[in-house]
Amino acid sequence: MAIPTGALPPEAVIGVAGAGTMGAGIAQVAAAAGHPVRLFDAREGAAEEGIDRLRRGLDRQVARGRMTADDRDALLGRITAVGRLELLAPCALVVEAIVEDLEVKRGLLRELEGICAAETILASNTSSLSITALAAGLDHPERVVGMHFFNPVPVMRLVEVVRGLATDPAAAGCVRATAAGWGKDAVAVKSTPGFIVNRVARPFYAEALRVLEEGGGAPETLDALLREAGGFRMGPFELMDLIGHDVNFAVTGSVYAAYYQDPRFLPSLIQQELVAGGFLGRKSGRGFYDYAEGAVRPEPATLAPGPRPESVTVHGDPGPAAGLVQRLESAGLRLRRTGSAGAGWLEVDGVAVALTDGRMATQRAVAEGRPALVLFDLALDYGRATRIGIATADQADPAAQARAAGLFQAAGLAVSGLDDVPGLIVARTVAMLANEAADTVNQGVADAAGVDAAMGGGVNYPRGPLAWCDALGADWVVRVLEHLGATYGLDRYRVSPLLRRKVWSRGSFHGQQ
Repeated sequence: MAIPTGALPPEAVIGVAGAGTMGAGIAQVAAAAGHPVRLFDAREGAAEEGIDRLRRGLDRQVARGRMTADDRDALLGRITAVGRLELLAPCALVVEAIVEDLEVKRGLLRELEGICAAETILASNTSSLSITALAAGLDHPERVVGMHFFNPVPVMRLVEVVRGLATDPAAAGCVRATAAGWGKDAVAVKSTPGFIVNRVARPFYAEALRVLEEGGGAPETLDALLREAGGFRMGPFELMDLIGHDVNFAVTGSVYAAYYQDPRFLPSLIQQELVAGGFLGRKSGRGFYDYAEGAVRPEPATLAPGPRPESVTVHGDPGPAAGLVQRLESAGLRLRRTGSAGAGWLEVDGVAVALTDGRMATQRAVAEGRPALVLFDLALDYGRATRIGIATADQADPAAQARAAGLFQAAGLAVSGLDDVPGLIVARTVAMLANEAADTVNQGVADAAGVDAAMGGGVNYPRGPLAWCDALGADWVVRVLEHLGATYGLDRYRVSPLLRRKVWSRGSFHGQQ
C-alpha cells in the first residue's frame, strides 16, 4: 500500500460521507480547491438537500458580489451527490462527518476500508473521539487520520490534523498538506481528549461560570469585561448561548470523563440546570439571555463617575499594567514615581490601586497592611481597552471605590465593580487558558505554535494563550494560579510543570526574551 505523500492534486477525487452542515461545508471547501467531490449520505435525498443548501449560500455570495455566477456554477458542478457508499471507491481521500458516535463511525470506516483502494486515506471529522479507537479493528489502521474542521467550514481556517497511535506519518502529512492547499491552517495534533481547541478552551467557560456562581458579577458584565478588556470577540455567556448549552455542556462532560474526572474540566451546575430546563440559548429562545422578540438585553454594570484625580503615585514596577500607567500619563495625569522595589501599585488620594495577582482584595489588604485597597483586572491591551473591572477590599472606606473609579475614568475607561472574587475575571481566565495551553504542549499534543494557531483559527482568540503568557510573563501567570489554588484549595489550579520551567529558565514559548 502506497499512501500518498504531499498534498493531493486537484484531480484527486474527494469523498465526503455525511451531508449535514459540516459534511456539506467540507465538500464546498474541497470543490473550491478544484477537486471533484462525491457527497454521500445514508438518508435518501440528504446529499441532494446538502447541495441545495450550498447553492442557496453561494447564491447569497453572488448577490453580495463576493463571487461570480460562473465561479458558483463551476464549484457546484464539481460536487456530485451519490446514493450508494460503493460510489466512493475511486476517492483518494474520504472524510466522514456523521454522528459523533464511536461505534457508528467505526462501522462506517470498516465499510469504507472494504470499498476503497488500499492507498485511500480515511479521515474523521470527529471533534472529540479518539482516532486510535476509531482505527482499532481495521486491517489498515495506519491510513486513518483525524481531520477536525470548525463550523462554518468555509469560513473557519483551522483544521486539526490528528494522528492516532497507528497513523502513518505519511497519511497525516498528506492530509495536512492537502488542508493547507484548501486554504486552511492545518495544525498537527496527537490524539488526546478534546485535541487542542476543545481542551484548551474549557477555562474560558469554566472560570466565567465559577465567578457567576460566586456572585462576582452578572453575565452581561462579565461578557463585557472579557470583550472590552480582554479583546475576545464574544464573552463566554453569549458564546455558550450561541453554541447551545446542550452542546457545550456535553463537550465539557466528555472531556471531563475522558480525563478521568480531572477537576480542571469539572462541568458547571449552573449549566446543568440550564440544560435540564431547556434553556439552551439562541436555538431555544432563552439561555443566559432572553432571545424572544422584543426582549431587551441588560446593560453591563457601570459605576457612576468618581472624582478625577490630579495626580497618581506609581510605586514599584507596574509589570503587566505598564500600559495603564502610559495611558494615565497620556490622559494628562501627573505621575510621581518612587523607587520602591517589587510588584507595582498605584496610589491615588490615599487609596492603593493594584493589578490583581489572584488573591481577593480583602485578603491582600491584610497581607500588605493597606486597608484602603482596590484591585483592578487585567486588560490584554490597556491602550485599547474600553472597560475595566475593579474589586474593593471589605476593610476599605466606601469612598475608596469611587476614587479608584475616577482614576480609570480619567483615562477614558468605563468601570464595572465586581464583588471581591479571586483573580476577578480576565486575569483568572487568561491565566487558566495559558496554563492549559502549556500543559497541552508539555504532554506532546502539539507544539506552542500549533496551540496558538489553533486557538486563533478555531475560536477566534485575539492572541494565542502562550503568546499572552510570553507578553505577561510566566512568573505573573504562575503567581495568579498559585494564589487561586491557595484560596480555593482545588487541584484545578495546579500549575503546569512547563510553566514553572519557563519561570526558572526565564524562557518563553516563542523564543522572545
